[in-house]
Amino acid sequence: MKRLVIFSFGIVSYAVFFATFLYAIGFIGNFWVPKSIDSAHTGSVSGALAVDLALLGLFALQHSVMARPAFKRWWTRRIPVSAERSAYTLLSSLALIALFISWRPLGGVVWTVASEGGRAALYTAYAFGWGLLLLSTFLIDHFDLFGLRQVWLQWIRKPYTPPVFRTPWLYRQVRHPLYVGWLFTFWSTPVMTVTHLVFAVATTAYILIAIQFEERDLLAAHAEYEVYRQHVPMLMPLLKFKRRAVERVRIGNES
Repeated sequence: MKRLVIFSFGIVSYAVFFATFLYAIGFIGNFWVPKSIDSAHTGSVSGALAVDLALLGLFALQHSVMARPAFKRWWTRRIPVSAERSAYTLLSSLALIALFISWRPLGGVVWTVASEGGRAALYTAYAFGWGLLLLSTFLIDHFDLFGLRQVWLQWIRKPYTPPVFRTPWLYRQVRHPLYVGWLFTFWSTPVMTVTHLVFAVATTAYILIAIQFEERDLLAAHAEYEVYRQHVPMLMPLLKFKRRAVERVRIGNES
């Protein structure tokens, strides 16, 4: 029964994540969903700004604290280890759902791209960002990242082994293609409102800070990460860099 509960919890957590992911596409892009980032402005600007920053701060706090190894050690003394990643996925999704529900647009327009070509280019960049984000998860281990692999292994009574550190082609261009995808989604819009700008600036700042903590954890977990970090740019791909040094890092099979 315990294995069934954990497995079911993992499936439900992933389903909630996937629904949240789809809603986020419409929320940030201002289409399909009943309430988006630039829905009608109501109330005071100062009150709306305070609420929005609090929602973004809540998500950043949950997302970062629960990802730290020290918190995981504490957390897994209270929940099954195999359910830890699913719990993280579910709580991250719930934090985003709270943001979607409580978000308060500020009104105002910073810039507008009127030309059809410019709008098409920005919508293409927006779609590219979401595609890059999703592709990046599959190139490492999508199902491990969102907890499905862990609950499946416990269901079939096999021990869990963490994925090996490896760098598929995309990860040899930049160290964090997933975050590059997020940046495309945050900034690629033909109508940049004040609301959207606040969202984009805050989330970009969070990404730049989060990378520092994430890389510190990666350095502690993988000795080869230091060489990798020295020769692969963080977010901006370079036309030339020392590929030979990167290839010397033994990182398992590539995909």
